[in-house]
Amino acid sequence: MLPAASQQAPTAPTPGERPPDRPYRRRSQQGGFFDPVQLVKSFPEALRKLHPRALVKNPVLFVVAAGSVLTTLSALIHPSVFTWVISIWLWLTVIFANLAEAVAEGRGKAQAESLRRARMDTVALRLRHWRYGTDLARAETEAVAATDLRLFDFVLVEAGELIPSDGDVVYGIAAVDESAVTGESAPVIRESGGDRSGVTGGTTVLSDRLVVRVTSRPGHSFMDRMIALVEGARRQKTPNEIALNILLAALTIVFVLVVVTLQPMAAFAHAAQSTTVLVALLVTLIPTTIGALLSAIGIAGMDRLVQRNVLAMSGRAVEAAGDVNTLLLDKTGTITLGNREATAFVPLPGVDELMLADAAQLSSLSDETPEGRSVVVLAKERYGLRAPAEGELAHAQFVEFSARTRMSGIDMRWDNGAVCHIRKGAAAQVINWVEIRGGAVPSQALLWSDSIASSGATPLLVAVHDWDGPRVLGIIHLKDVVKDGIRERFAELRRMGIRTVMITGDNPLTAKAIADEAGVDDFLADATPEDKLALIKREQEGGKLVAMTGDGTNDAPALAQADVGVAMNTGTSAAKEAGNMVDLDSNPTKLIEIVEIGKQLLITRGALTTFSITNDVAKYFAIIPAMFTGVYPGLEALNLMGLHSPTSAITSAIIFNALIIVALIPLALRGVRYTPASAHDLLRRNLAVYGLGGLVFPFIGIKLIDLLISTIPGLG
Repeated sequence: MLPAASQQAPTAPTPGERPPDRPYRRRSQQGGFFDPVQLVKSFPEALRKLHPRALVKNPVLFVVAAGSVLTTLSALIHPSVFTWVISIWLWLTVIFANLAEAVAEGRGKAQAESLRRARMDTVALRLRHWRYGTDLARAETEAVAATDLRLFDFVLVEAGELIPSDGDVVYGIAAVDESAVTGESAPVIRESGGDRSGVTGGTTVLSDRLVVRVTSRPGHSFMDRMIALVEGARRQKTPNEIALNILLAALTIVFVLVVVTLQPMAAFAHAAQSTTVLVALLVTLIPTTIGALLSAIGIAGMDRLVQRNVLAMSGRAVEAAGDVNTLLLDKTGTITLGNREATAFVPLPGVDELMLADAAQLSSLSDETPEGRSVVVLAKERYGLRAPAEGELAHAQFVEFSARTRMSGIDMRWDNGAVCHIRKGAAAQVINWVEIRGGAVPSQALLWSDSIASSGATPLLVAVHDWDGPRVLGIIHLKDVVKDGIRERFAELRRMGIRTVMITGDNPLTAKAIADEAGVDDFLADATPEDKLALIKREQEGGKLVAMTGDGTNDAPALAQADVGVAMNTGTSAAKEAGNMVDLDSNPTKLIEIVEIGKQLLITRGALTTFSITNDVAKYFAIIPAMFTGVYPGLEALNLMGLHSPTSAITSAIIFNALIIVALIPLALRGVRYTPASAHDLLRRNLAVYGLGGLVFPFIGIKLIDLLISTIPGLG
């Protein structure tokens, strides 16, 4: 037997009861790249990234750094204003690129430190030799550090204490403050058994007490993964990012060969170039802009998920979300509000509707389910019927709703000794109740119930047994309410080329009605875990990427099979282990946002890659004429910008090349604004905005810089 305190559902505490020492509270990121505090904190890390072992991971930056070393040596051997300026700006190019990655990583440093302190300072009360069902009062306990807990240990957590590690509640029920990881101040209920047993280390028990079985190994808890994520320490490159890195490396090698072979040709034409000029040409040829921002874009994409309280186990999952073709969504709680609500009273012929509403309300007073409460609310709103005041039903006996009887009701005794029995419940059970007492059920009750069920709603019958005998009064129309705006969201997904499939345990008739109202593309009714898994495999065999959400142990196989499996934080440990993302808010509709964030990541990378390649074209028009106009006067026609001199042209291009990285860092961190559209429309917008912008903007920028530096001796 559980203690009495553990058998009662805890009440949510008042704000004054909240523990004052909260180790960590998520908040939205304030400030951007140009936040001075963030810049100061990130700058030392940017300098540390100048180490060759760090630079070699990015071929583009490694080549720029090698060029910076060559120009610096050249400036020392043959000092000149031009050589020193080029050398300094090349080093700034590398530092700015490192700063982009450092700022992206540094946005989570403070969060990680707070989380780490909370984890290290937590003390756990471990139960020794305790087993399920044994008396908790006689259990032996020992105080240990949270970091010393092992898999399958049992810990006792009292009101006001931190839950020391991830686990499942195996004993008790309590209100838990999860703001430490979700940022939401409203407490939630966690209890043993079911799909709301999962708890997270670092959250706080607010009432009663829990026994938690540890489900994470040392160093692998949710908090550990959260720390690693926000620090970016374990972020691995995704397949698309690796492919783009390979492409950038290949382009870099090609242009290195071009520049190396260019010098003999230039010498033959009596136009041999200095090391500084050749390095400047190489840096402007290779795609330095996207090479500098690529890592920051990936880190920022995962950070945007963290800001929305979603923990991604890898960058691969974020990218896969952007490429998803099929979205599997649970009906209850995702497409619908999750609780069926009473929407109408349908009296049988000869029955007054007010009489039906009164009987429905009385029979629902002892039904604490959301459906039962909605009947009471509907009777009050439509007819002004109020629940009887205390004492009015002193002689009444309530019949509580149970899953076994599927009915609730009331037995009232009048002053003359007569008894009136009222029942409300599922059609089959109420019909059986009437017939057992010798009553007859009108054919309309059966026909109208079937009609309501076929429309996707749920019929409840209301019956009475009084001095006129047992009879059915009418039907309560229960409807699974589709969420506002969900149809528009599905229309957006359709424009993005994503197919939506509703998963439900309802019968096909009910499922079809909800699917039609919500606007999903398809549905799977009477769904079992095997059905979900088979559906995902069929979609994947057709070359499609699939995303789904789940919270129960029965969802684990499908979550593991899906390309993007989003587990609810309130769900079981099995579900969270199977998925590659965890939604801390446990909001099933978050899956739609996750897909949009994934697409924003891919679009941002594509847009900045396009910009990087096209803005190199303008730099070619600045440097190539500057190098060879003296030998080939005809090349002056390519000096479209009318740059002042070869020296100012090369310097302007290099300065612009460094500054454009700084200018694009906020966009890389924030992401390109995403609006649902087809792939064709997205490509067209990408080329029109970032392709054309990358071509035009450098012409303006380089010309303005040239006007400024042409007045400087040695550069003009």
